[in-house]
Parts: sequence; C-alpha cells; structure tokens
Amino acid sequence: MTLAAERPRSALLVIDAQNGVLAAAHERDAVLANVASLVGRARRESVPVVWVQHSSGELPLGSDAWQIVPELDPAPDEVIVRKEYGDSFEATELEQVLADANAGHLIVTGAQTDACVRSTLHGGFTRGYDVTLVSDAHTTDDLSTWGAPSPAEVIAHTNLYWSFQAAPGRTGKVVSTVEMTF
Repeated sequence: MTLAAERPRSALLVIDAQNGVLAAAHERDAVLANVASLVGRARRESVPVVWVQHSSGELPLGSDAWQIVPELDPAPDEVIVRKEYGDSFEATELEQVLADANAGHLIVTGAQTDACVRSTLHGGFTRGYDVTLVSDAHTTDDLSTWGAPSPAEVIAHTNLYWSFQAAPGRTGKVVSTVEMTF
C-alpha cells in the first residue's frame, strides 16, 4: 500500500473526459471549464496531470466516442492511462505513473460521478493515497429512467459522503475548483 506521507507530491487525475462519456453529461460545459482551469493551474505549478481514458464496447479504442473532448488537450509530456474497468487503478499502470511522479495525493475530476469517478476515489483511498474530489469538476449522465437519483443529486451525494472519508494515515476531502490549492 502507498503511504501518502512517503510521497509528497500531488497529481491531477482527469477521468474519462471523452466525447462518448460526456455527450449528455449534466452541466457538461461548466464542468469542462472547471477541469480546464484545474489543468491550467496544475501545469503552471508543475503538478503532474494524468489523463484516464476508458475503452469498452460503447467506447471502442480509437473511435470518435473514445477521444478526449476537444475542450481539453493533453500536453505531449502528460501521461494517458488507458483502462477497461471503472477503477482507474484496475489492470492499468496508474500506480506506477504516480510512483514515478512521487505523488501520494490525488486530485480527482472527470466522469461519470457514480461509476468511474467513484470507483477511482475508493481505489486510490484503499491503496493509501490522500484523495481530494473537486466538487464542481465531475459529472454524470441522467440515469433516473433506470431508478437512479437525478445527476445533481448523485453529484451532491458523492460530494457529501466523500467529505467524511478518513482512515489511518490518509484523508479524503472535497473542495471546489476555486478552493483547490496544489
């Protein structure tokens, strides 16, 4: 298990900011503007930005749906981690990327709140990372037709419960884009 205290740096994770994932996302444009703001700030402060890109039957590798949205543009020196599972750590090189960056604190943004974002929050936390969720820089689709709460409720609930996360040697917290310090 990673011990956050042994790795003093932070890393910004941008999870599944892809055309097919964000096509119908709740408050898409506002969330993308916040993610773009965080990416810019991270770059200026030399904080590693790690892009996570999902592939599946709905997001075939190389397809238009699979591409990162045009509003965001990974820099040539930024790592893109490809995944096939909700948790960005599962069967990927993410842990090695973070170790190479000496990062013990994850700043989480992206989509879908109730799937890949939530899985990655827990995945990082149980692996020993401090994990900050940026409250207004994650989003999800409306799945209320299938019995889920509204997207706004899913986002609010995730922000609420993540603000109470704690475990020996690590913390979880929630901050807004403007409150985020690297």
